[in-house]
Amino acid sequence: MEKEILEYGLIFFKWLVFAIGGFTTIMLFVGAVRGIIPVLWRLGKSLYNRKIALYVGNEATSLKLALVDSKLFKDKNIDIIGKKELDKGRDHSMMIVYYPEFKDCILEIIALKNDSDSLIVYAPSYGGRIEDDVLNAINSKRNSIIVNFRGRLLNDILISMITTNYGKK
Repeated sequence: MEKEILEYGLIFFKWLVFAIGGFTTIMLFVGAVRGIIPVLWRLGKSLYNRKIALYVGNEATSLKLALVDSKLFKDKNIDIIGKKELDKGRDHSMMIVYYPEFKDCILEIIALKNDSDSLIVYAPSYGGRIEDDVLNAINSKRNSIIVNFRGRLLNDILISMITTNYGKK
């Protein structure tokens, strides 16, 4: 009798462990599908398709190469926009502005930004301090970032691609 109870107890314990393990595996799978996979999908879609407007003058080659050399962005998805053609940036879902060369046009560029677009202002310390009215204008827009270091620029671009929605324009 004791032996039978012990055997049934072991069988019950094995099935209980199997059921809990199976439930945990299913919940991990559901969590991955609902949490991680959509973020990775959005990032992959953004990296493949997103058009980047690079507002830059003399530093154009250097900044564009920094993005392309990372092997995350395609050369054809990065458009260099000069001071005379600011409106071309309206069709891009990500705008990167080199502040030292575009400090006199920055408010116009901010006005071109849609709410769902991201704006990254690259303002190295040697380019001078950003005026308070420009800081307030940048701060008033959603998905706007100020970057002071070239190394942080790539990181902030990736974060912006995850947090903003990609939509073909």
